[in-house]
Amino acid sequence: MVKAVVGVVAGCVVFAVLLGGCVAALGGAGDGQTGSGGPTGSPIHQAGPAVPSAWELLDRGAAATCPGLGWSVLAAIGRVESDSGRSSAPGVANGANGAGAEGPMQFEPATFARYGVVGPGGVDPPSPYDPVDAIYSGAKLLCADGAAQPSTLFSAIDDYNHSLGYVETVAVLAQALSSDPSMSANVASALAFAARQLGTPYLWGGTGKGGYDCSGLVKAAYRAAGIGLPRVAQDQFDAGPRVDGDGDVEPGDLLFYGTSTGSVEHVGIYVGAGEMIDAPHTGTVVREEPGKWNDFVGATRPG
Repeated sequence: MVKAVVGVVAGCVVFAVLLGGCVAALGGAGDGQTGSGGPTGSPIHQAGPAVPSAWELLDRGAAATCPGLGWSVLAAIGRVESDSGRSSAPGVANGANGAGAEGPMQFEPATFARYGVVGPGGVDPPSPYDPVDAIYSGAKLLCADGAAQPSTLFSAIDDYNHSLGYVETVAVLAQALSSDPSMSANVASALAFAARQLGTPYLWGGTGKGGYDCSGLVKAAYRAAGIGLPRVAQDQFDAGPRVDGDGDVEPGDLLFYGTSTGSVEHVGIYVGAGEMIDAPHTGTVVREEPGKWNDFVGATRPG
């Protein structure tokens, strides 16, 4: 039903979520930053690609300096920290944010002093504000903290910013970008919202306060991306547009389940690598899980 290429990021995030979050996968004490939480005061870019092509090339080149590090991990961090350098928030192009972080990869000065490198065509001496230097320095920091190894990938992301929500958001976005490098900014925003809800209790009729049901989560995620959807799963399916062929789904597509196209009972958001984020049923939490269910009836692509 869905593409079944499961990469390192996909395996790690599924393993952690099945344990109830990333907590069990964390705990490494690396050389990373105390965490800035990304820039504030500037909205995430909603038009065009989640990661510009020029930025993707830098991510791929920098990741190659650390065999085993996925380029999409670097790309996801750049997306979260500075909208891939497009944010106008304090500390991205110059100065510092409220936590003292600098540049598009949001380095603390002491960390950049230790891991800053001059990337190909970057400025010399290295600058945290130069995208080339910032991305290559980010790769060096992540590599030092173990991001090239599946067993320590989560702890390396946590060392970059000590927040469970940050780790899960980066992991989900990295998984999606690995499946679809040309993913849109709207989709990235919806997936990032859904990732931040991982572990939230299921609540029948829930749309945010106190929990979510399946369609409430989907509606809220796409509302965060500036796209309006109907409230219930059947209406969301009917709103379309439908994806032709069940093997052609992309990250951000909605996967629907039921007894027929006229009796839809459940919906989830496709993440990539055969996985979706959904709010399954009473007694569970928002989680990432395999999307290949026997009662799959179709997929749609909002936006």
